[in-house]
Amino acid sequence: MWKKNLKYVYGPVPSWRLGSSLGIDPLSDKEKICTFDCLYCQLGRTYKFANQREVFVSVDEIIDEIKSLQEIFSKGGYASGVDYITFSGRGEPTLAKNLGKMIKAIRKIRKEKIAVITNSSLMYMDDVVEDLLLADFVLAKLDAYSQESLEIINRPIKQITFDMIVDGIKQFKSRYKGKLALQIMFIKENQKNAKEISEIAKEINPDEIQINTPLRPSQSKPLSKSEIDKIKEYFKDMNTISVYDTKIKKVEPISTEDTLKRRGKV
Repeated sequence: MWKKNLKYVYGPVPSWRLGSSLGIDPLSDKEKICTFDCLYCQLGRTYKFANQREVFVSVDEIIDEIKSLQEIFSKGGYASGVDYITFSGRGEPTLAKNLGKMIKAIRKIRKEKIAVITNSSLMYMDDVVEDLLLADFVLAKLDAYSQESLEIINRPIKQITFDMIVDGIKQFKSRYKGKLALQIMFIKENQKNAKEISEIAKEINPDEIQINTPLRPSQSKPLSKSEIDKIKEYFKDMNTISVYDTKIKKVEPISTEDTLKRRGKV
């Protein structure tokens, strides 16, 4: 099997939410850059905080890497095997000021649907919203139910508040024509607050609720299936899936082990 040592494109990787996902990191091939320092992050601590958008990686660099995979996709039978091209990677992808330009450029050369996994922290910004409106699927994080719980679980840069996050998601939902999922990571610190989070989720009214717990290595221990099943009861009136409910699609990655490390998988 062909393997490519890539800086910004990785996978395809199996995703319980997205099937077969070809990942794109629009931020960095080395360090994590984020607005949060989540307790459970599989990539470890955040040492480079940011809340201002800038160009970290050029559109041309991303497109060149995707084009370099074209022959492999064709020979390996991958052309129809990728479900989503997904912006994620080492940090918060909406920090990339050229995210929208990347999405538009990818649409010109690939037919897959495009997803963005965001921690929701910058969705109050008009230019972030405009970029996210271009995606087919937006997966927005909401792990907290108050400012205090946000600071305990997600440990944001000080300029980001809980109200900004919730209001940003709601405003985005009012304009978005694609699929919006609310992704919620449950750990012991917010396990007992599922009811409060579910009430906020109902106000947002996303197309899907994704209930997660950290099954990949991190400093937070995962909740058991029975604990997650109890949490799901609070979301029973909504379209809800959990990490324990879905079957992981078998996927053969093109990128090397070194590339996959940025996802926290290896």
